[in-house]
Amino acid sequence: MTSCTGRSTVRYDCTLRCCRQDCHSDFCQSVSCAEREQEKQQQKTRAGRVFERYVQPCLAELLGSTLFIFAGCVSVVSNAGVPGTMQPALAHGLALAIVIAVFGEISGGHFNPAVSVCVYLTGGMELILLLPYVLAQMFGGMIGAGLVKVISPSIEYNNVSGAAFSAVKSTEDIGAVTVSEVVMTLFLTMVVSMAAVNGKTRSQFAPFCIGLTVTANILAGGMISGACMNPARAFGPAVVASYWDYHWVYWVGPLAGAMLTVSIVRFLLGDEKTRIIMK
Repeated sequence: MTSCTGRSTVRYDCTLRCCRQDCHSDFCQSVSCAEREQEKQQQKTRAGRVFERYVQPCLAELLGSTLFIFAGCVSVVSNAGVPGTMQPALAHGLALAIVIAVFGEISGGHFNPAVSVCVYLTGGMELILLLPYVLAQMFGGMIGAGLVKVISPSIEYNNVSGAAFSAVKSTEDIGAVTVSEVVMTLFLTMVVSMAAVNGKTRSQFAPFCIGLTVTANILAGGMISGACMNPARAFGPAVVASYWDYHWVYWVGPLAGAMLTVSIVRFLLGDEKTRIIMK
């Protein structure tokens, strides 16, 4: 218990107002110490709540996106000239599972604009956080891709266009690549929605399910479209390597896949809280 003392030898309990004549403390004549401490604590609590609710999640998305995209891009550069997609598949999937497990309790572990849009539209996050999340993910993508450029040999880096997506060589490839991205992102966002957002099917193994889904998609569709599924993963290397050929495909495909997931979850597979029909 905190207490205050005036010039008198008597100590006064600070939970009470000290308005007696023998207490000469100006503070005690105005307000009790306990009230003052409570007010300070409330101010600190409010500031902490704002930080933890709005600032900390964005920082987690920034750092997590940086680490995930760094690991993914490094694996692509290191795999230059090697047939197959085993190394990028494992690197992307493992890195994503790890950052989701580490940062998931802070931000939800999105690290992907398509995932953030899907989570918001299925009721898993506030609208006020959507744009900051997307911006944090895009900045994280640029930082991660920039670090890859710094540490990579220029020949290998240039051979893979800085790990930017270059599967579309002509307009004839647009259809196949876009459909591939739509389906793979549908798969990814469905796993996110059902394993991490939907109350009825939520699983403690969500980080590993999501990481394995990315690995499976890259193994299955990496040779078709590059298996992006993540506009931030496409945006970062595109900025750093200045490679923008058909870049829009890697926004349209993943976002379309996310919207299909939203429709399925909202109308068919979501729990009572999530569904908008047949409640």
